Amino acid sequence: MATLRQYFDTDFSHCVRVSIKIDLNGIKQDGVLLYDFNGLMAFLAIYVGQKELDFDYFIKLLSSLEYGKTQINLSGQVWLPAAKSFPGKLHIKNENPFEILAQFFGDPEWVSSNSIQATHRLFIYSETDISEKDIIKLKKIAKEHDHELQFRSEEYRNSRAMTENPLAFISHDSRDKDDVARKLAIGLQKMMCPVWYDEFSLKVGDNLRTSIEKGLKECKKCILIISPNFISNNGWTKKEFDSIFTREIIEEQELVLPIWYNVTKQQVYDYSPSLANIKAAVWNDLGEEEVCRQLNISITQ
Repeated sequence: MATLRQYFDTDFSHCVRVSIKIDLNGIKQDGVLLYDFNGLMAFLAIYVGQKELDFDYFIKLLSSLEYGKTQINLSGQVWLPAAKSFPGKLHIKNENPFEILAQFFGDPEWVSSNSIQATHRLFIYSETDISEKDIIKLKKIAKEHDHELQFRSEEYRNSRAMTENPLAFISHDSRDKDDVARKLAIGLQKMMCPVWYDEFSLKVGDNLRTSIEKGLKECKKCILIISPNFISNNGWTKKEFDSIFTREIIEEQELVLPIWYNVTKQQVYDYSPSLANIKAAVWNDLGEEEVCRQLNISITQ
């Protein structure tokens, strides 16, 4: 299950995202200015990462944000929407003043981010939970400061997770978690491609075997992170490998998406000749970003 931070990082994927920092009384928060060139509107989202903050903190945060007056600090990071989300071209002018230009296919004119008016829409993603009563109160206070507030916390995360079925199962050896598996899971989540990954999908008290088998049966694809650790593991990874190949035979379709990590073709062939015959993404050659991009295409097409 994705974290609230991951939803903050992946929501509004159709927008250009400009990273900012907000400092309130020594407490720093990450934020993004979001430019929706399709709708010609701009708005703000803030991630409040601290837990158990006082309700008064949010009131002070709202009052500190004044359109056209509050100084915000650009952090130097800009994320562009995926090509399939934006039907045109984008150009970043990293000058003073900072400017983003957009041109839609078939339209000779460019649109500047400086000509887009702020909608006063404000999204707060908060690790501090507040009651429904307090959210209503906070939204009323927000209106007094000219904000249209949407407050998103644990309830939002849980509700989102219930509606998202993972598209791919990530099978890996636990020793490859830090170097590959977690990076892969987060990278695909950011591309709005939900995955079954143990750290996201398992909760305390879940039946491990039942949950894994459910993921293996229901996911559209299975990503195998083939490494020396995976090959030498005769436990869960071997069972997962056998299960997915059995499903391929029964359903008569190709389900496996192999990632090679620190392995040679001969090592893969020795482990499974049929697996060596499937085109793989080689992590060491392509790198994290390109592997995620290729997987996303294979999973979602």
